Amino acid sequence: MSHANAALTPVMRLRIARLIVDEGWPVARAAEWFHVSWPTAKRWADRYAAMGAEAMGDRSSRPHRVANKTPQHQVRRVVHLRWKMRLSPIEIGARLGMPASTVHAVLTRCRLNRLSHVDIRTGEPIRRYEHPYAGAMIHVDVKKLGNIPDGGGWRFVGRRQGNRHRAATPGANRNVYGQPKLGTAFVHTVIDDHSRVAYAEIHDDETATTAVGVLRRAVSWFAARGVSVERVLSDNGSAYRSHAWRDACAELGISVKKTRPYRPQTNGKIERFHRTMAAGWAFAQHYKSETARRKALPGWLHQYNHHRPHSAIGKVPPNTRLTNLPGQYS
Repeated sequence: MSHANAALTPVMRLRIARLIVDEGWPVARAAEWFHVSWPTAKRWADRYAAMGAEAMGDRSSRPHRVANKTPQHQVRRVVHLRWKMRLSPIEIGARLGMPASTVHAVLTRCRLNRLSHVDIRTGEPIRRYEHPYAGAMIHVDVKKLGNIPDGGGWRFVGRRQGNRHRAATPGANRNVYGQPKLGTAFVHTVIDDHSRVAYAEIHDDETATTAVGVLRRAVSWFAARGVSVERVLSDNGSAYRSHAWRDACAELGISVKKTRPYRPQTNGKIERFHRTMAAGWAFAQHYKSETARRKALPGWLHQYNHHRPHSAIGKVPPNTRLTNLPGQYS
């Protein structure tokens, strides 16, 4: 693209070249006519004569060969230290005897300049994906939360008072050390891969029977919003490896997908949702009982689905990606 003060645009270059080559004008006269120097006019005429009208455009100023380019073996060493040890450009430069600016240039060229692009466990570049429409895949998982004692948990009232509340909560069992056990809340979560619309239920276990019931209700919930579920991705928990889960998915016409063993990143969308859920609902305020926290979940889910901007889908609420909701276009 020519800059604003260019003497000749590609169209004008072609005109001056044709005057010289095709019509036989002297170079000096053509240059005077177009108010440019004769070397400029000659350059475009020579290029036109050699390569035709396609050669009138701008060429890249990038050199054909860089004499001081970082050797390939050094590039591999920089990438290795970045992947395996997650070192900064300054630290890598100190180890390899290279300027930090050169290291940063290498990392930028290899698209490793941001650590958020590199998996924290394996050091490999993160591969992100998104299915093209709602229902193409849903993610399922279970988030475990300790039940809150009556009066509030230790996060808000402190360890000492929290232990008193635990001891005073009626119905609490005791462990082998005589300490009160309040049990665990199992939050069964379902999230659509494309829209990030979420569905969740709280239960007192994570058995296959409970997981299958959640799946059936979630599929019906999505169907009421015009979403037909095709695949379900889960980890390798016992509930999701059971015959009951396999048979239920077959009955619903859903393909079963599993994550790689010991690779929660494969199910990263729902893992990230759990972080958002914990910060926005589970530990967001002082709940004086487990019942109060459980009652707050539907309201938070509505706010998440309908009002909270989601940064991964263009800073719009997940519900806006469901394009076939009743009354959406009325």
